[in-house]
Amino acid sequence: MKAWGALWIVLGLLLWSEPGAASSLPLLMDSIIQALAELEQKVPVTEASITASAWILSAKNSSTHNSLHQRLLLRAPSHNTTEPDPHSLSPELQALISEVAQHDVQNGREYGVVLAPDGSTVAVKPLLFGLEAGLQAHSLANLPSDCLATPCDAGDTLANIGVTWPVLKDAFPNASSPDVGATLPNDKAKTPTTVDRLLAITLAGDLGLTFLHRTQTWSPPGLGTEGCWDQLTAPRVFTLLDPQASRLTMAFLNGALDGALLGNHLSQIPRPHPPLSHLLREYYGAGVNGDPVFRSNFRRQNGAALTSAPTLAQQVWEALVLLQKLEPEHLQLQNISQEQLAQVATLATKEFTEAFLGCPAIHPRCRWGAAPYRGHPTPLRLPLGFLYVHHTYVPAPPCTTFQSCAANMRSMQRFHQDVRSWDDIGYSFVVGSDGYVYQGRGWHWVGAHTRGYNSRGFGVAFVGNYTGSLPNEAALNTVRDALPSCAIRAGLLRPDYKLLGHRQLVVTHCPGNALFNLLRTWPHFTEVEN
Repeated sequence: MKAWGALWIVLGLLLWSEPGAASSLPLLMDSIIQALAELEQKVPVTEASITASAWILSAKNSSTHNSLHQRLLLRAPSHNTTEPDPHSLSPELQALISEVAQHDVQNGREYGVVLAPDGSTVAVKPLLFGLEAGLQAHSLANLPSDCLATPCDAGDTLANIGVTWPVLKDAFPNASSPDVGATLPNDKAKTPTTVDRLLAITLAGDLGLTFLHRTQTWSPPGLGTEGCWDQLTAPRVFTLLDPQASRLTMAFLNGALDGALLGNHLSQIPRPHPPLSHLLREYYGAGVNGDPVFRSNFRRQNGAALTSAPTLAQQVWEALVLLQKLEPEHLQLQNISQEQLAQVATLATKEFTEAFLGCPAIHPRCRWGAAPYRGHPTPLRLPLGFLYVHHTYVPAPPCTTFQSCAANMRSMQRFHQDVRSWDDIGYSFVVGSDGYVYQGRGWHWVGAHTRGYNSRGFGVAFVGNYTGSLPNEAALNTVRDALPSCAIRAGLLRPDYKLLGHRQLVVTHCPGNALFNLLRTWPHFTEVEN
């Protein structure tokens, strides 16, 4: 019961707070968890009768985005509600809540986001909306989809106003078709799930509006824009790598997906629910209920397994139709037909499922603390035709946490720059056993990984020594399937690329006997005649 009360108080305060106040707490997910834990200690059981929905629906100074979120949240049973008293909270907590109150992008900086222990940046607001929706999902599960757009007792559902989903021919002919299934290998004609409906609350409206505007610049091969924190130990300022980025950043997508996944979990477990601080600590730590796969490191894989692209497309369309109805003065939505909105929704969903859910998460250089490049990098002539696979050998143990992987990246860069006198870390990308890819020289600069062939292919290394053992399945899948297919989609790698082990071109044992023997069974592996 305290889970309900604590979350609803936080949501109420989020929507009443004026954003921008500076707190003394670092902008870490641990700070949000600390805030929830403090609230859970102060919220009496009777507070569980206070519903966030009533606060949200009557919140002051709601923006267009807020009004859409408010209507997408289901109505809970009516209660006499009161505005929460922020003075019952510590000053630090009040300031923190005010600071993360609204997600926004202004002048190249992103607000309302925090750094998670896995190294990802997460927008707080869509995360909390998903949690609340999951707590209400006992009402959500059996409602028709139009009730997600407007409450079923409001008398103006999409069905009642004569609006029906204009199914587009061949938009999603088969969930396992090459268009969708190429990057979602587990997508087998999925049926709608609670995650799809929760994404309608946390993501759909913003996703549709962003593609309607079409003013953002995408950073291939992923959807959304990444950024850099001013520091990692006590982060305060998050600057986007693309100063022209839209609101649909990587942090927003992470928060929206985390909210849907955790909301889905809450909707399926019996009451009483665990304290939300405990749930978040597990999810952003070792895994919920000890499951190492159900954690933030693998949000994309988990989201892909539970998301139906056709259903999500309809949810995005419904959100746009609802916004068109709620905000008739909205310039971007004027004089646009339902069919045109459906086309936007289909395109947005395709991009989200393929370029975000289906692609590996790549930590940018600033996230692992890279030193500056020495000299002037040489640009690659894209697309390239080769993918060269390495193991790092040293460090020998696989890295399974962001902290250890980032430390390994810094160590390898120091060795390459200071001992070998290279301009930078040699690899294009490095794959950890923590679910993440780490950017080395990246997609656009010539590396120093395969002597004599650096300009012809990307060098990708697994952290560890794989002479007698193999990387974990998630890391293997990244290099075998996800990374190359997303690079092909983005025009960085040729569709007929050749995959080679380092030893095939240079006298070395790299990438280790066990790993090389496995590589020989992979698609695109090519034998080289000596």
